[in-house]
Amino acid sequence: SGASGGSENTIKMSSSVSWKHCPFPDISVKCSQENFFRRCLLHVSGSCSWEHTDQNDTSSGCVDQLFKLLVMLNDMWTIGLQDRELTCWEEIEQSGEIPPSCCNFPVAVCKDKMFVFSGQSGAKITNNLFQFEFKEKIWTRIPTEHLLRGSPPPPQRRYGHTMVAFDRHLYVFGGAADNTLPNELHCYDVDSQTWEVIQPSPDSEVAHPEVAERVAAPEEAPSFSSEERGLKKSRDVFGLDFGITTVKQQPTADSELPSGRLFHAAAVISDAMYIFGGTVDNNIRSGEMYRFQFSCYPKCTLHEDYGRLWENRQFSDLEFVLGEKEDRVRGHAAIVTARCKWLRKKIIQARERLKQAKIEEEGQALSQNEGICGNVKLCCLQPLLEVTIREAEAQPFEVLMQFLYTDKIKYPRKGHVQDVLLIMDVYRLALNFKLSRLEQLCLQYIEASVDLQNVLIVCENANKLQLEQLKEHCLNFVVKESHFNQVIMMKEFEHLSSSLIVEIVRRKQQPPVRTHSDQPVDIGTSLIQDMKAYLEGAGIEFCDIILLLDGHPRPAHKAILAARSSYFEAMFRSFMPEDGQVNISIGEMVPSKQAFESMLRYIYYGEVNMPPEDSLYLFAAPYYYGFYNNRLQAYCKQNLEMNVTVENVLQILEAADKTQALDMKKHCLHIIVHQFTKVSKLPNLRSLSQPLLLDIIESLANHISDKQCAELGSDI
Repeated sequence: SGASGGSENTIKMSSSVSWKHCPFPDISVKCSQENFFRRCLLHVSGSCSWEHTDQNDTSSGCVDQLFKLLVMLNDMWTIGLQDRELTCWEEIEQSGEIPPSCCNFPVAVCKDKMFVFSGQSGAKITNNLFQFEFKEKIWTRIPTEHLLRGSPPPPQRRYGHTMVAFDRHLYVFGGAADNTLPNELHCYDVDSQTWEVIQPSPDSEVAHPEVAERVAAPEEAPSFSSEERGLKKSRDVFGLDFGITTVKQQPTADSELPSGRLFHAAAVISDAMYIFGGTVDNNIRSGEMYRFQFSCYPKCTLHEDYGRLWENRQFSDLEFVLGEKEDRVRGHAAIVTARCKWLRKKIIQARERLKQAKIEEEGQALSQNEGICGNVKLCCLQPLLEVTIREAEAQPFEVLMQFLYTDKIKYPRKGHVQDVLLIMDVYRLALNFKLSRLEQLCLQYIEASVDLQNVLIVCENANKLQLEQLKEHCLNFVVKESHFNQVIMMKEFEHLSSSLIVEIVRRKQQPPVRTHSDQPVDIGTSLIQDMKAYLEGAGIEFCDIILLLDGHPRPAHKAILAARSSYFEAMFRSFMPEDGQVNISIGEMVPSKQAFESMLRYIYYGEVNMPPEDSLYLFAAPYYYGFYNNRLQAYCKQNLEMNVTVENVLQILEAADKTQALDMKKHCLHIIVHQFTKVSKLPNLRSLSQPLLLDIIESLANHISDKQCAELGSDI
């Protein structure tokens, strides 16, 4: 456990993530002006961990001078710890994209991989994140080119920071970043490879009447005289027992958020991160300790679920006929029409041709069944709708389709020219199909992949495909002082078209004036935004299933329901209703219309925000409908725990009674009894059912009776 005793140690899901200030005896983080950190990897009987050794800090004022004297290393060593009599150090033979030689960098292990972020390496300092595979002993630089402009960027390059792993995330805090000491907490999602800045809950930002935890062990606390602090090395080892050394102290104002610092220490204990010490403003050494409370929600599987639908092609209702070779690629109208207006238009045209052909063939007009029922019948008549697209070849079109389903494309392998050329074909399709987000994604990928080995090939291909922006990038790359002489001596330069050679020479002699546009870059809409619009009405004409809630129809899309729910997947695969209608319930309970809409929002685009009363209906939905994790349930629990108020207590009481959530019903009655003067003025009270009104009266009677008994007992 991270700390003992008080309620502050308990995870409150509504508070998400929060900082707590843990005052500590004034122990300086010892700094010297001689050596830097050195990190060692410990290999433990097949599993791996890491540890600091020779921990000696440096004063930031002497960094530049020290760099001139030090030899930077990027070697790696391992030692087995299982048999202590046979322990010996062994150097690891590293391969791949090995991080540059540096120091003052953090290391963290997450999901059986080791991660290194930034660090102090003189002129080579970057904000790259590197990943080390223990089994293959291969380093990989994790690209950031998939992070579109406008999305959260990686943290600035820095040194003296900390990084810890918790669940599927890496958390980076502090350090010196370009002469500043930022105190933002950056979070990296290992699964989605995205960065974000964590916004702590409001509990972190102001002092509260509740007491904060102060971690201290006064009888054993290390102490130094003012002459010793930061000036002498210490070999003493101090321990802090998180289970027994917690005392309470009233917090001071503005004491919750830690200030920016470097050369501090960080560790994860149970479900919290502890930060101790460090150098803050003006080389002041801190002896403070802070606790950051993590929250651990199951991840959103929206992109993975739609990606799985694309890979297995189950419930496909489209077949694209591509190019001169007439290659065939299957897909789902619900996803494609939600994401791409150009393809949507093509699909509508193909449907109209099919409808006209059926009218001529059967001699009857399907127009009699217009609306949703007509769409369902049309899908039954023609399971696979053929859509011809002459502008696209199969391979780049499949990459484009993968993007429509997941908002991602596979990053080109470094040094593989064919991969870059493939993404250029995808870029051309994105321009033709007016997919701004994919266009920007391809552009960033290609620009990041251009190097001396492939620049001429990419430039010629961009010229051939009339991709002017890419061509400009390649020409500017070629005429750089550091590149030009090498490029013109290459064999490939001799085979360039004469027009391109002329352009390169002229650009070198007279570079064009660069103009910077103030216009914001259009990054298009995301998968979540498109699916939200689709549910709210944009996808009504492509509905192919009717969901019946207490007899009321709600149009929906089979592919989306099946992608997100194993219940619907099994039903549509093996027990598809002939009339295309499905009755909705959660076990034996029929949810309210509002709760049902909240569930559809979760299914279509992963939305978890909802009124508290809906959470009671949907608490069991993840199990009944077979969602791929219990993320919805976790948010329902948080919603119920923290958001029952006088204003909504009657609605939640009704939902609790209907779902037989007895604990929540009891909690609501408790609030009503203690706040009855306010609750009695609510208009909803008069519309409650008779049994619930009787429950309220009974609870009031019990409360009054208990109170009177207490008063009588005090008089005796």
